[in-house]
Amino acid sequence: MKYPLVASVLALAACAAPPAGNVQSVGQSQNSPSAVARCIATKWANASGQTVYMQHEIAGDRAFNVFVPGQQPPNGAAALVRPATGGPGSSVSFRGDGGSAASSVSTCL
Repeated sequence: MKYPLVASVLALAACAAPPAGNVQSVGQSQNSPSAVARCIATKWANASGQTVYMQHEIAGDRAFNVFVPGQQPPNGAAALVRPATGGPGSSVSFRGDGGSAASSVSTCL
């Protein structure tokens, strides 16, 4: 398959699993949460050749969990992309142990 499938899984925020304790902040972006999440998912899918799951946490393309290739919702290692708290843009964190995947998140900020 030339372009790995980026699968979206829709989940209601009220039904989502609570965040794990091992979440580390990656940084801020001036881009929207949907743009940052798509960038992360595309980079991981292209680099690994595997399916990358992108879970919608809040309706309206406002918050996403992008799971590391080989990980699956709801509890796998993931980039957590949320709206910035102080204005436009996004806040990005990483949950779990993702090795090189975790370090590649910063290229999408």
